[in-house]
Amino acid sequence: MQFDDVVLGRRSIRGYKPDPVPKALIEEVLALAMRSPSSMNTQPWNFTIVSGEPLNLIRAGNTERNLAGVPHSREFRIGEAFAGQHRDRQVGVAKQLFAAMDIAREDKEKRQDWVLRGFRQFDAPVCVIITYDAVLAGSDDTAFDCGAVTTALVNAAWSRGLGAVINSQGIMQSPVVREHAQIADDQVIMKAVALGWPDEVFPANAVVSVRKSVDEAASFLGFDD
Repeated sequence: MQFDDVVLGRRSIRGYKPDPVPKALIEEVLALAMRSPSSMNTQPWNFTIVSGEPLNLIRAGNTERNLAGVPHSREFRIGEAFAGQHRDRQVGVAKQLFAAMDIAREDKEKRQDWVLRGFRQFDAPVCVIITYDAVLAGSDDTAFDCGAVTTALVNAAWSRGLGAVINSQGIMQSPVVREHAQIADDQVIMKAVALGWPDEVFPANAVVSVRKSVDEAASFLGFDD
């Protein structure tokens, strides 16, 4: 694929075929992603790639704890609830997804099932858990660098025919993830990426989120035109 085709064509994939993803292909995707720039070349990121029984145990643990009402234990700051234009964008993409999946506002069962899909890593055959070195936890550059490598990861995956969705649901129950993914104590769990072959008939996979324009996001100074 051409670069523009990857960036403009990529979508967040929330429905997957059960087919396994070869380890060699994942290694290829990671090698491309890790060409991302980082502050002072610190490269703070690490990856734990989970599939099979360990992933099933994480799915089960996440689901059980969330249904039991156990509070989340994410290891990164989540800030205050979104408001204003940020809340509008959050609600906007949710409406797109619910419309695609035919989930009515009053249908509590379907809405609950949708939420639980996230805790199950959208039933993807692979989960990539992004962590960073805990000694760098005090630096905002670290989170910025992890965001850069994760963006590169999902784009590299798309260029190889794989789908992905960056998410927090899969790592909301930190003790579950640490136990079954064997995350070392010197790592902070940052994000998860569900990864696999896209199920092209899964309705939500056709959703393309609305993006603000360059005019809204950018200011140009010192240009002639």
